[in-house]
Amino acid sequence: MASILSDATNRPTRFGFLARWRAGERSPQSAFEYLLVLRFVLFNVCALGVLGVGWANGMVAGVIAADTTQIVVLIAVVFAAGLGLCARRVWQTSIELNAVRSGFPRRGTRVAAYLEQTAGCDGHGRGNLAAALRLKLATRIAPVRHAANSLVLLGLIGTVIGFIIALSGVDPDLASDIGAIGPMVSTLIDGMAVALYTTLTGAVLSIWLMVNYRVLETGTVSLLTQLVERGEASHGRT
Repeated sequence: MASILSDATNRPTRFGFLARWRAGERSPQSAFEYLLVLRFVLFNVCALGVLGVGWANGMVAGVIAADTTQIVVLIAVVFAAGLGLCARRVWQTSIELNAVRSGFPRRGTRVAAYLEQTAGCDGHGRGNLAAALRLKLATRIAPVRHAANSLVLLGLIGTVIGFIIALSGVDPDLASDIGAIGPMVSTLIDGMAVALYTTLTGAVLSIWLMVNYRVLETGTVSLLTQLVERGEASHGRT
């Protein structure tokens, strides 16, 4: 990584990735641009492929139809919102990673602001700025983790509601009535379907979103370390 930053410093460009591509220049830095986005896209394409197979086999429609409480739909909506937010943060982090590796980060960006702040600070001041940056970056990606955790909680809520539905149809006084057994069994099956399908949906989508969060977290840690290293290297040259 140090060699990449050194190469980016020794060969600065103001035109970015597109200009270098048009000029036919492929520096070692360009090979790492938007790598975080590529990882995000590849994983979600594979996951969507698996989901598409389940949809084609009627599994997804069966889960939605069996959930009379519509909790599965609510879980899916929360997941979609979390995934959209994660995609936005991945793109933003990737842009900032490119700016760190660039010789001339655009003014007004987080990268340029941090480098300007550290330029006139001593070691203690730079440490405080790095700690503040760490908190800001952690706060920026925290909602994605919260969304993933909420999917599990929604699944557990669906489990409790499903058991309530299942047990609400059981009447011990009517156990000997043959005509009442059919409705009781039907209510029991409906309740168990709600309990199991909401739990399964919440767990699967939580894992899906959590993997995306780990991708985002890895990129955020890389951004933090590279930005701090860039600030220290710039201060060492002054």
